[in-house]
Amino acid sequence: MDLRNEYIFDGLFGLERETLRVTDTGAPAQTPHPFSESYLTRDFCENQLEIITPACKSISLLMKSLKQLDSYARTKLADKNEYLWLNSNPPRISSEDDIPIAHFTGEQAFKYKYREKLQRRYGKRLMLYSGIHFNFSFSDELMSSLYDGKSDYGDFKNTLYFRLSKQVFRYSWLIVLLTSASPLFDLSLHSDDMQGTGFDGDASGRNGKNGYWNKFIPILDYTNLNTYINSINSYVSDGTLFSPSELYLPMRLKPSDSSSHDMLIRNGVDHIELRMFDVNPLAPLGVFEEDLHFAHYFLLYLTQLPDFEFTPELQKAAVENHKAAAGYDLGSIVINGYPARDAAMGLLEDMSEYFKGFPRIIKSIDREKNKISQDKRYCKEIYSMLNEDFHSKMLKIIK
Repeated sequence: MDLRNEYIFDGLFGLERETLRVTDTGAPAQTPHPFSESYLTRDFCENQLEIITPACKSISLLMKSLKQLDSYARTKLADKNEYLWLNSNPPRISSEDDIPIAHFTGEQAFKYKYREKLQRRYGKRLMLYSGIHFNFSFSDELMSSLYDGKSDYGDFKNTLYFRLSKQVFRYSWLIVLLTSASPLFDLSLHSDDMQGTGFDGDASGRNGKNGYWNKFIPILDYTNLNTYINSINSYVSDGTLFSPSELYLPMRLKPSDSSSHDMLIRNGVDHIELRMFDVNPLAPLGVFEEDLHFAHYFLLYLTQLPDFEFTPELQKAAVENHKAAAGYDLGSIVINGYPARDAAMGLLEDMSEYFKGFPRIIKSIDREKNKISQDKRYCKEIYSMLNEDFHSKMLKIIK
């Protein structure tokens, strides 16, 4: 992709942020979902608020939108003496009764039934992990300028996003390494009979070895978009998955109507979703704007890499690398047989070479290099900040 293209940095940016509603003691709120707005919805739990920003023309506008929605939600929750738990790991849980499944009725009753199935398969506790999903689409102007007219425009667009999705999956470990922000948890996450601060060696619980994953490693057919979609549907047809939404991988290709997997076949790809970001308690809104800018640059970098055959072996390696990158001890993390520090710095150096001549982007990449070379990752600061008492320290932060 030619960086001299006048539309190269244009696009649409969106974000979905999940957080749990809690009482003034940090207990999961047991009140009904208090919002009727479509952009303030629920995820798995009735008390798991999901803020959905509109698609914005810049990341700065995206953050402005998130701030407005966050402020509105907090103001309304304050009337109920409730707060938003700004961490991917949940607060103290007395029992699974603290985890009410999101109560959808009427035409949306199927969502409740689907969540009941997930509860039986994975347990409620796994579903309490909260995260941030970053959505990106190239601008129509950029896509038109890249289109050479040799194929159907829709096929051209689908192919570009499809190839990008393979690269994102293959290199998702870098984003995890740089943004993991949930090293500590309350021991009640794993048992009703336990409480206190827990640490299992991961910098991100939801991305790590015990995180938000299927009970098997899905192997998909990445020959083209149609074979990819069909391989997902085959897992649904044989009952391995309840729905395409149950496919827990670091990225998703989304249609314009993102609620329908079938629309991906009918209307093609509209945008790509990166699902690996933790809710960061160091950031007032749960995510730093700088990290989203870097993610954007990373997507542009990945787009220009040569296509490759995403074999079952490479897919398994991508999952294992992603889980490994969620480790806390940087010195013990291995990516594709190499020390994570070397693998990350090599990739970042290659990005620096690609974006040579763009000082603003080089500064962003240097910021990420510093996280690795000096081990100044978020997880380190958060561990020091919350180590004495995860629950009570987090409660002070959110108030």
